[in-house]
Amino acid sequence: MTHARLAFAALAAALTLAPAADAADDYDLDATGTFSIVARDPATGELGMGVQSKSLGVGSRTITVVGGLAAIAHQATSNPIYGVLGIDLLRAGMTPQQALDVVVRGDEGRESRQVGIIDIEGRTASWTGKSPQDWKGHRCGVDYCAQGNILVGPEVVEAIARSFESSKGPLAERMLAALDAAQAAGGDARGRQSAALVVAKPLAGAAGFGDRPVDFRVDDHREPLVELRRLLNLLKSGQLVTEANAKLRAGEVGSATDVALAATVKAADNDNAWVTLAMVHARAGRKEAALEAMRRSIALNPANRRQLPLNPAFKAFADDPDFRRVIELLTQP
Repeated sequence: MTHARLAFAALAAALTLAPAADAADDYDLDATGTFSIVARDPATGELGMGVQSKSLGVGSRTITVVGGLAAIAHQATSNPIYGVLGIDLLRAGMTPQQALDVVVRGDEGRESRQVGIIDIEGRTASWTGKSPQDWKGHRCGVDYCAQGNILVGPEVVEAIARSFESSKGPLAERMLAALDAAQAAGGDARGRQSAALVVAKPLAGAAGFGDRPVDFRVDDHREPLVELRRLLNLLKSGQLVTEANAKLRAGEVGSATDVALAATVKAADNDNAWVTLAMVHARAGRKEAALEAMRRSIALNPANRRQLPLNPAFKAFADDPDFRRVIELLTQP
């Protein structure tokens, strides 16, 4: 028996240790009733997953994504071994369907699981057991799988599919839009509590390390998708801040102004965006605009009262009485 086959056998045996669902689990308040999407962007090579649920911290136990390989949703009575074993089997050369067949076959609790897989080639596989509460089901299309359980009806999964199939743009935005569509269609029959959004691509993480350009969890919130959107907007705003600073260093003040303004529009609560806009205005000699941007940054983050005088971009303002008044301002109106 090859080393790979031995590994498969050992991991499959581990799955048999998982307890099977019984009648007492038919209405489990802790079950991960949820809706989710696993998806691929063939143009960028990104893989990802988005999920929302009326359960605490759904992102902590339902997502396995490896850049350049696959995204796996494991929900309902979630078993993260589906992610561990599924990734190992895919790395060994199995298709998503072959990998799913192995994992399901070795799991005594298979009927309480819901699983969706997409690999880097766009191949998909799904499983919905008999035990999760209705409505439950899944649908796979080109470059995505949508799945859910304890939903108000099949229209929730259909909304995910329609949204993703009709959308364009970054994968994170498309998946979040699909989740929004699912919630608008009724979502989890029990309500909402947590959500998560992950996008993976090799070497696409911070500073070129890791594989997670997007990795957000909202573990407990009355409007988890709204909060998830706020976090994604903050990420995009931060990327625009980086771009604006690069343009400013290159002396491209005009385009730096446009990008810095876009950063404040994308996330008006990003104090760094207002600091960058103040830097751009200062370089362009727009004193009043720079001071107003500073005021906005201080209102959002009082620590900027201390940090702004240390910023070399504002060195020319050091003895300016208007600048001193801004720095000394309290945060209340």
